[in-house]
Amino acid sequence: METKQALQIDKKEIKLIDGEFTPTQASDILNAMIDQKINFHKIENLQHWEKNHDNDPKPFIDRIQQLEDEKKALDTYITQIKKSGKNVRIDGLLSLSPID
Repeated sequence: METKQALQIDKKEIKLIDGEFTPTQASDILNAMIDQKINFHKIENLQHWEKNHDNDPKPFIDRIQQLEDEKKALDTYITQIKKSGKNVRIDGLLSLSPID
């Protein structure tokens, strides 16, 4: 009889963005990432709806709204930095870990 051993999977970190950018570059990079995430949630919502028309879209709509709000806050922040004549440091570290 074969026994299954628990596979130990450690936490993984990915340095996605690391550097100094002009405000325009920072805005382009971060807005592209947020837009991609918004599109992901729109597609997920549509796929869930196609499987089940009674599916509640609220979690998807709420998350999309949160991301839209973050885009607005980011735009305000980047505008302030641009007016100050400074660049932006972005340290984008993703942390992944398995969940049960």
